[in-house]
Amino acid sequence: MFFSLNTLEADAPRSWQVYFQDPATISMEGILNFNNHLTFLLIVIVIFVGWFLSFTIYYFVEYNNRYSSKFVHSKELEIVWTSIPALILLILSIPSFTLLYSMDEVSTPDLSLKILGHQWFWSYEMSEFKTCSVNQSQTLKYSCYMMVVDGLPLGDQSPSPYFRLLETNKRVVLPTETHLRLLVSASDVLHSWTVPSFGLKVDACPGRLNQVNLFIKRSGLFFGQCSEICGVNHGFMPIAVLALPTYYFHCFVAFKLELL
Repeated sequence: MFFSLNTLEADAPRSWQVYFQDPATISMEGILNFNNHLTFLLIVIVIFVGWFLSFTIYYFVEYNNRYSSKFVHSKELEIVWTSIPALILLILSIPSFTLLYSMDEVSTPDLSLKILGHQWFWSYEMSEFKTCSVNQSQTLKYSCYMMVVDGLPLGDQSPSPYFRLLETNKRVVLPTETHLRLLVSASDVLHSWTVPSFGLKVDACPGRLNQVNLFIKRSGLFFGQCSEICGVNHGFMPIAVLALPTYYFHCFVAFKLELL
C-alpha cells in the first residue's frame, strides 16, 4: 500500500533542464508531439532565411556589382512571400486547434477533486468519499502547505530524497487510468494550479469555478507550483501529486476515512 521515492518516478525540475518533463497524460503527449513538429519546421525556416540572407549579402553587395540593379517591384514576388507564410500558419493552426479542443473536451468523470487556492497554500476536497461520524458527515478534505526541508531528519540518506520548495506536508493522492474532474477556484486572489507533467495550467479565480479533465496514465510523484503572481509568498505554495494504481488509491482512501 505504501510507495517510496525509490519505487516511484519523481517528475521534478532538474538542474540545467531545457526541455519538458516526461508526459503523464494524453494532453501532455500531444503538446510534446506538437512542439517537436513545430521545432523542426522552425529550424527549416531559420536555415532557409539565413541562407537567403547570406546569399543576398554576398552576391548583391555594392562592391561586387559594377552596375546598380533596376529591380523595383514584382507582383509575383509579393504574392509568393505573402502566400507562403500564410500557408505555413494555416498548416500549423490545424494541429494546434485540434489539440486545444481535445484538452477542453468534457467527459464523464469517475472522481471529482475540488481545489481551492489560498494565500499561500492549497486546499483539496473529495466529496465522493464520506464517512458518517456520530453527529456529522465528514468528507476527505485537507490543506497542503510547503514543507521546510532544512528541518527534516534525513539521517544518512544522500542525496536528499526531498525536493526544495516543492515538498508539501500532505500530497494529493489520485488514481491512475481514471477519468478525473478538477474543479478549481480561489478564496482571496488569483492563483493558478499548474503541474507540468500533466500539461495543466488552470486559473483559480475568486467567485468562479473552472473545470478541467485529467487522465493520468502512469504512477509517479508529480510536482507543480502556483503560476499566477498572488502576493509576497507566491513562490512558496507548491503542488505535490502522488498518482497510484486504482486499487492502492482506494486502500489509501479507506485508511484515511477510518481516521476521520
